[in-house]
Amino acid sequence: MGRILLNHVEKRYGKDKLYAVKDFNLEIRDGEFLVMVGPSGCGKSTTLRMIAGLEEITSGELYIGDTLVNDLPPKDRDIAMVFQNYALYPNMSVYENIAFGLRLRKMPKHEIDLAVKKTARKLEIEPYLDRKPRQLSGGQRQRVALGRAIVRNPQVFLMDEPLSNLDAKLRVQMRTEIISLHKQLGVTMVYVTHDQVEAMTMGHRIVVMKDGIIQQADTPKEIYNNPRNMFVAGFIGTPPINFIEGKVLEGENGLLEFHTNRHCLRIPAEASKRLKEKKQVNRTVVLGIRCENIHLESNKLEAFPHSKVKGVQKISELMGADMHLYVDIGMAKMLIVRTDSGHAGVDNETLTMAFDMNKAIFFDRDTTENLAY
Repeated sequence: MGRILLNHVEKRYGKDKLYAVKDFNLEIRDGEFLVMVGPSGCGKSTTLRMIAGLEEITSGELYIGDTLVNDLPPKDRDIAMVFQNYALYPNMSVYENIAFGLRLRKMPKHEIDLAVKKTARKLEIEPYLDRKPRQLSGGQRQRVALGRAIVRNPQVFLMDEPLSNLDAKLRVQMRTEIISLHKQLGVTMVYVTHDQVEAMTMGHRIVVMKDGIIQQADTPKEIYNNPRNMFVAGFIGTPPINFIEGKVLEGENGLLEFHTNRHCLRIPAEASKRLKEKKQVNRTVVLGIRCENIHLESNKLEAFPHSKVKGVQKISELMGADMHLYVDIGMAKMLIVRTDSGHAGVDNETLTMAFDMNKAIFFDRDTTENLAY
């Protein structure tokens, strides 16, 4: 069983007992691919190292399968870890690196040989078995590190930013290979990264962390579309979400309106109902709108007649099939708009945009929490 349960797990350091991880509660299901993401210092690697047994737990309970492992040494936890720096033995060949853990277990020589060659074939590193790590590229070394983990057939894989030392093209390739590997093996994988693109593309679920605290644990789709708070909304998504501060006022036909000193946007019925329930009328809130939900096309402008915003295009970035526009809408605010690469606008031109207010997210200005929850 590769199920992992963290029950009120905490890690504190020093005389002042500063929290690195605080009241961490999570069940990682057997066979799940879970990604922990967040900025540097948020506690994600510390959490992974506590699961591995490389960091002592200050308080709480940690189970792997049905076994409480708080005081169990790493070698007895039936886990394998892949590190950011690969942690290969430089004086050993690829074959010896992969076989090392099996030799420690005193497996018969012929079984080790079969296991190593089978793993090498799976990872397409058979031609390099006699080479030393220094003779390999970054991607090949990463495969060796994965091979050393796979060959032991553990119930849990732990990966700590394993792709961060690779170039962009190789990162994409290795990302797909790790996803494919998980599908083949069907084991539990816990993957730590600061890269939200990796998190969105790889995980069955994502755990977003900040200051040692879980901000949200959910599917990539749910986290993108329904972030719990402004931190999650701003951390997940490229380009980042647009935030605009304004006041919620009574409008026509029982609907509410979002007012800034320059704009008035009608709030749809469902969102109006929620904001009334949350007693946000006549209060200042923060509207979040993602760049793909701001439109320039004439048919979209007609479809959203009550949510038009004018601004001046300041910068355009060609991103291949897409173009990102940075538009000054006043209020010392630059709006990011995604459009197609055929956009004919020029810098310093005034644009009329329409917000799809059905996709808008409203946040409490003081607590930063999503008002839909």
